[in-house]
Amino acid sequence: MRRAVEFLFTRLIRSRLGIALVIAVLVLGVIGTARLVAGPDDLRAGLSSRPREPITTVDPEEGDDGVIATPSPESPRTRPGELTPEQTATRFTTAWLGGSTTTAEQWQAALRPMSTPELTEKLTGADPAGVPAVKIAGAPTLRPRTAVFAEVLVPLEGGRLRLELVAPDGHWLVDAVDWERE
Repeated sequence: MRRAVEFLFTRLIRSRLGIALVIAVLVLGVIGTARLVAGPDDLRAGLSSRPREPITTVDPEEGDDGVIATPSPESPRTRPGELTPEQTATRFTTAWLGGSTTTAEQWQAALRPMSTPELTEKLTGADPAGVPAVKIAGAPTLRPRTAVFAEVLVPLEGGRLRLELVAPDGHWLVDAVDWERE
């Protein structure tokens, strides 16, 4: 009888199920031992290595060392005799909205003098009938970013046209167009 029990036990230990049971007992033993050894504060914190107090890298008596105010962006630079970003945006928007009465070629030709070559290429094949607005509804709002990059928001009936303009040489051109519905 004893040999039969030893045989079954040895066979069980060597099987996959036996190995899994041995591993489970070991894991539970380690966790149980850790809980017994740990103090009450350690049990609340779990087995984390997280500090109990906040880590400070600045003397709290020194005050705030952050940025006091965000510097205002540079005013856009325009070459003498050239259009300002707002004027360029208004002319571009007028040409962009006027596409419903012209052919696609005429519409793109009207936009070309106020567009960067990259935008002109993106608009190739665009259908002016797909322009979702018909009329400007207010004055454009300038958001200067740098001396040679600005964003202009033009309110339209039913939405807003967001134009990104660049002027590396003082001559403002529209580089990106985005339509935002209301």
